[in-house]
Amino acid sequence: MPKRRYESRYKPWIEVQGKGIVGTGRANLLREIRNSSSITKAAKKLGIPYRTAWEQLKRIENAINAPVVKTYRGGAKGGGGAGLTEEGEHVLHEYDKYEHYLGSIYRDADFWEALDMKLSARNRIIGVIESIEKGEVAASIRIKVSTPTVITAMITKNAVDDLELKVGEDVEAVIKATEVMVSKE
Repeated sequence: MPKRRYESRYKPWIEVQGKGIVGTGRANLLREIRNSSSITKAAKKLGIPYRTAWEQLKRIENAINAPVVKTYRGGAKGGGGAGLTEEGEHVLHEYDKYEHYLGSIYRDADFWEALDMKLSARNRIIGVIESIEKGEVAASIRIKVSTPTVITAMITKNAVDDLELKVGEDVEAVIKATEVMVSKE
């Protein structure tokens, strides 16, 4: 496949009621607070002022009406620190999940190739699902086509769930050089 002339970029963030609450910078701040148990150390590692770190945390908390960081007072011998609340962990988990999903698409050469793939009558076959066998990661879909042939496609379990595939349903088998993909109208 020839190298694409233009590269795609993305900037993930998660929202609540239409307001962006966590993007890359705030997610990094939450992650560093969790890792270092300190807002001061997290801000220093990220190269941002301590006050800016607190302002970013307050913006998240104001948007979701819940604390994302809990602090512990020190004493004469130190011992203070900070950590994420359960809600803070949840927000960071949601962001990480979303960023991981987008990142996997961004790095998937097959995805970008499929966007550019030209389909012809030779590589599209219409049939009916005969069976679905789901494993832990992949699923095997048996498709009966009108000619006396059954095609087996190996696709991810998530793809089966996302497409809401059901036995007896009409589908198209889209055949690529080394694999069979499944699509549904």
